[in-house]
Amino acid sequence: MRLIDQVAVITGGANGIGAETALRFLREGASVMIGDLNETNAGHVLAAAAEAGHGDRIRFVRVDVAEEGAVEAMFDATLAEFGRLDVVFNNAGIGGVFGPIAETRVEDWDFTLAVLLRGVFLGMKHGARILQAQGTGGCIVSTASIAGYAAGAGAHAYSAAKAAIINLTRSVAVELARHRIRVNAVAPGPLMTELFHRGKIDQGEQTILQRQPWPTPGVASDVAGVVVFLASGDAGFVTGETIVVDGGLLARGPAVFGDGAASAVLRASGVDKGTTGQPSEPRARPKSS
Repeated sequence: MRLIDQVAVITGGANGIGAETALRFLREGASVMIGDLNETNAGHVLAAAAEAGHGDRIRFVRVDVAEEGAVEAMFDATLAEFGRLDVVFNNAGIGGVFGPIAETRVEDWDFTLAVLLRGVFLGMKHGARILQAQGTGGCIVSTASIAGYAAGAGAHAYSAAKAAIINLTRSVAVELARHRIRVNAVAPGPLMTELFHRGKIDQGEQTILQRQPWPTPGVASDVAGVVVFLASGDAGFVTGETIVVDGGLLARGPAVFGDGAASAVLRASGVDKGTTGQPSEPRARPKSS
């Protein structure tokens, strides 16, 4: 197993990519601390880990990744439970604010950037603090998106945050290289996770396959495998990179939600809070819009 005796922190670890990656890390020999707001879903992950015989190597802490004190406490709890840190996977995310730019509320914009971008920054900050103090190197991986590369794959704030993650990854990779801490990211396209299909599985598959060149939709395990690679010694000379995991969608052009004014992310307004367990807030648009 490629991650034997490693210790990983995974935010957003109760759902989708994070949950699948946590279980994959356990199978690869790592111990895992999952951080998430959704305690119910975290319970499902812990139960799955226990059923697979890995229950002694996984823990959960409820954390709001936008709050520095909570993030710092998550890392402290990891050290208390497992004694060290080797891998940080900054994966927690939401869909965030959507709708036309002229109708976007400042507070919704700030909320979105706090979760998607400040959350990654805080994970990098406190992860790097521990990894540097240990002096044995390590790995930081963050979840970006193809929305960070081109318009048409996400709402405005989401796309801006993901683009920032890609460049933050490069910048921090240069800084931490001398400490032998590798810093990379993954950029998924739309996947068949709850965050995307919201229970409408057939509709979700159809939406993806209308644009994606690869003939089957991606799933969370497709990304988890790449994260395992980036966390392993097989990627020991890889840093500052963002690996696209999208079935060729970006190569074609990622307007998965439609183009221009017809885009699905512009036909309504509101805030998508994803799988946090908190209610999303769709709002009707003015009839004149």
